[in-house]
Amino acid sequence: MLEKLFKLKENHTDVKTEVLAGLATFMTMAYIIQLNPNLLTNFAVGTPLWNAVFLATVLSAFVGTLIMALYANKPFALAPGMGLNSYFAVVVTSIAAATGMAYEEAFHGGLAIIAISGVLFTVLTLFKVREKIVDAIPKAIRLGISAGIGLMLVNIGLTSNAAVYYADGSQTMLGFFSDGASATKAAMGDAYSTMILYLITFFVGLFMIVVLNHKNVKGSILFGMLAASIVYWIGSFVLGGNPFASLQGASFVPPFADMFEMTFFKFNFGTLLSMGFLSAILTIISFCMVDMFDTIGTLLGTAKKANMLDENGAMPDMNKAMLSDSLATCVGACTGTSTVTTFIESAAGVEEGGRTGLTSFVTSICFLACMFVAPIAALIPAPATSAALVFVGTLMISALKEVDYTDVAGSVPVVLMLVFMMFTSSIGNGIGIGLISYSIIKIFLGKAKDVSLITIILSLLFLGKFFIVF
Repeated sequence: MLEKLFKLKENHTDVKTEVLAGLATFMTMAYIIQLNPNLLTNFAVGTPLWNAVFLATVLSAFVGTLIMALYANKPFALAPGMGLNSYFAVVVTSIAAATGMAYEEAFHGGLAIIAISGVLFTVLTLFKVREKIVDAIPKAIRLGISAGIGLMLVNIGLTSNAAVYYADGSQTMLGFFSDGASATKAAMGDAYSTMILYLITFFVGLFMIVVLNHKNVKGSILFGMLAASIVYWIGSFVLGGNPFASLQGASFVPPFADMFEMTFFKFNFGTLLSMGFLSAILTIISFCMVDMFDTIGTLLGTAKKANMLDENGAMPDMNKAMLSDSLATCVGACTGTSTVTTFIESAAGVEEGGRTGLTSFVTSICFLACMFVAPIAALIPAPATSAALVFVGTLMISALKEVDYTDVAGSVPVVLMLVFMMFTSSIGNGIGIGLISYSIIKIFLGKAKDVSLITIILSLLFLGKFFIVF
């Protein structure tokens, strides 16, 4: 049945490889289960809205990833996107400030925006507009997308995911190495020991993954993360803490009642008018553009790592993958969360050998199980996840070797794209800068005919997004 459904032999893989890949993908993105409701509810943990968004996060990730598995047969996982959820919270806060509504009420206006953008995504995909946009991205830019995602993964791994906090509230793992041990210890005080444990956990996980991968051990990323987690748990006990304290009093009952009361199909389209018609339209377009190019970039970059691209840098059946993504956004809006998109952490599963929808099917089941065991999933420490992200990101950066550096019209936009992706933490922003610079350079070189009309239109839209109205 699995062979017929996922075409394992055709994709040169097997059940064991796909299962391990699905688990690796889930473990690297499991942080979204608690982080997303934290961001969307201003860290109001335990409130009815937090419970509702938590369940919406799990369900939308399950359904979206399941659609990707069964319809597109691709090893990509979906969940509410980072960056997009923060932007959503800002929009909801703005609605609340403009209308005098409580945040919970304004939240329903935000869900209306996501619902509209999800329908728009779906329409654009059904009419293959998104596919044409993919075709319009210059080959040089496509080659750099994978490396850009790799840099983002490394950056996430060394900053946000394995963050260590200083007295002034700043956070970074790298501060330890730049400030020196004594300066860092003075700045962090009691948190210094925790930071050392974070560093040890991270490096144990990273080195374990590298060694196991070099020896061609299946599940190297998964085993490396588990080893790092064990080190962290033991270290926590040594420091007098209890890494399993969160399990005490934890609820394993899914909060369906809160979701039905607070977010399930709770669209308030009338609230959009309070933003002003133009502001509402521009906000919807902004969500569309960011999600569209984040998805395109993630699919192309991760598919390249899996050798799924053809000689022209295109991914077969990409429209199915994009339709899965757009439908997942609609599901997310209906259940009560921000835009659902394809996660760059899918690269962890691809590196483990995942090549079919069986990988994403396993990941989707893990998300479904989190309705009941979310407290257990939360026990995986951030530095263990970071080790996997840094390793996968390093491998993806190798795509830069295919860039033709003798062609400045292609190489300069690629470099700009890499920098903007990493420092803005947005694949869409990086692609936008790449398209703009590619178009301008080609025009000034007298090669305007090399730039397609769609590429120019996209460049103008991004210029508007960056500098004018969005």
